[in-house]
Parts: sequence; structure tokens; C-alpha cells
Amino acid sequence: MKVWTHIADSLETCGSCALVTVVQVDGSAPREAGARMVVRPDASFFGTIGGGTLELEIIRMAARLAAENTARLDIQSVALGPDLGQCCGGRAKLSIEILTAKSAGTAGLLAQREKEGTVFATSAEMRGGRLGTRHILDAPVARPFQLIESADETICEVVENFGETRTPLALFGAGHVGKALVLALAPLPFSITWIDSRADQFPRAVPAHVTKVALDNPAAALDDMPSGAFVLAMTHSHALDEDIMARALLLQRFGYCGVIGSKTKKARFMKRLKQRGLSDLLLTRMVCPVGKTTIKSKHPAAIAAGIAVDLLERLEAGENRQTSGSGLARNMTLGQ
Repeated sequence: MKVWTHIADSLETCGSCALVTVVQVDGSAPREAGARMVVRPDASFFGTIGGGTLELEIIRMAARLAAENTARLDIQSVALGPDLGQCCGGRAKLSIEILTAKSAGTAGLLAQREKEGTVFATSAEMRGGRLGTRHILDAPVARPFQLIESADETICEVVENFGETRTPLALFGAGHVGKALVLALAPLPFSITWIDSRADQFPRAVPAHVTKVALDNPAAALDDMPSGAFVLAMTHSHALDEDIMARALLLQRFGYCGVIGSKTKKARFMKRLKQRGLSDLLLTRMVCPVGKTTIKSKHPAAIAAGIAVDLLERLEAGENRQTSGSGLARNMTLGQ
């Protein structure tokens, strides 16, 4: 969700709105830290913090505060069981920031930054429950929302991440499974470069974050893919799949190299790729079959669902291994 785009539109339409952010989660909760909603005074909203009673009550509270049209930021800590009667058993800390028409300029600038497709962070000083001028930081920070208190606890610095990170995926093959996979991945955090030698195989319309590329030599597209990208081959030709895997493995810079097929196909590819000079170590990085092998259906949509789950699991495992610095150096100052 483009948070600041909705905020800018809401301020223009309604004059005020609330930005709800899941700050921290302890135990089981409907959504993770960083989930957000934009709530208007009439209780219409964009985004979700997980639904259920928690979301319902927070929408009511945020809409009421937005209707008061007074800039403020509140932190709410909710025990999902004792406070709301939910079965999750965890605790969620949420921030509710009320933005008014005075913040329209800032909202417009940050909406434009979101449209650029980058992840960025802002910092603002909070006194007496009100945020001061927002600054754009040089780099995103480790957590989506941080409260940094001064020594005397009279001033807080509020640091937040905005924007979305999408993992680049080179998807080779516009056949039935390729088409189904593009649809399955549409709502997930991937940016897809969809490659095929047959331009007429692509559908006319594709989801956002999908770029169609028609190349006589599809494997050459790998040279332009960034390090850490995922590579998935499912073309109409086993020979072409083999060329793609050989090139992807030899480049040694991709986060995932998978080829659709069976255990028999994998054995043949291993033999042929070894004959091409690829080492045993490189070959261990080739994933085949791809997806969740517990799904037995051969329907394209079922295969695509299994692949989507597998890619998402690998993506989350990789994110959990990453660490990052605080990135609190200031870069740009915005008006309130």
C-alpha cells in the first residue's frame, strides 16, 4: 500500500486522517510490525492491520480522533485476549497519528517519494504528543517504527520506514504455468521481469510490477538482473532451461536458481551441466523440482500456488538473516 498517496488524497478530500501503524508485536497477533492503515473521519480506510476485533476497534478510535482534526500521535498497547477477547493471546502496540491539512505539503512530497519505488525513512521530534518537522533520512532503518526517548523522557524521536521492498525475479517462460505464477505472485513482494522468445505468448495486460521482455536469446536477460535476484526457468524448451540455469549458476550472484521439472530432469541437467564445466558446488544451488512437492495437482494454478509459497518462504528466510544499521543521518527536511 502506498501510505502517503492515501494520506495526501485523504487530506485533500477530508481535511484530516489517521495513520495507524503496528509498532511492536509480542506473541501471536493478526499482523506483523510495520503493517499500516489510513483511516478517514468517516471510518473508511485503506490497508489492514489484520482484521478482527482489534482492527474494528482501532478504526473506530482512529476515525473519532481524525474527526477532531487536531494533529497528535498516540501509542496504544492492547492485550488481545484480556482487552478484546481475541484468541491470539499476544499483545500489540500501535501508533495512531492524526494528520491535518497543515501536513498536506509533506504528504505530497512523501507520496512522490513512494512513487519512485524506494524504501525510505523519516524522523521527527515529538513533544507533548505532537510531531514536529519530518526529515528524510539517508537510508532505511532496521525496524519500521522506533521511539527514541531523550534522557529526561520529555522528548521522543519518531523514526519510521515507508515504501516497499520487492525482490527482483527473472521468470523465464510465458506458458500456462508462467501465466498462472505471474497472477499468484501479483500481491506478493516481487518485481518480475518476465522473459520469453515468443512475444505473442504474453497476455496484453499484466499485473503491476511485471515487465514483459521478448528476446531471441532469453538467457542474455540474466546479465541485467541485479545481484540477489531470484531466477526461475519454465520455458517451452528443456535446452533453453538448461542454458538459463548454466548462465545463472555461473554468474554466482543470484539468491535463488530454480527450474521447473521432475527428479529425472534434475538428474539429466546435473549431468549435462557438469559436462559444461560447472562444479558440484555450483550445481547444489540449482533447485529442481520447484515449489512445494507435497502438492500433487498438475493444474497450472496449483503448481503456481506451490511455487509462490516456496519463494515466499525463501524470501522471508533470507530477510531474517539480514541485519542493517540504524541509518539515522539526515538527508532532507520537509515542512510540517
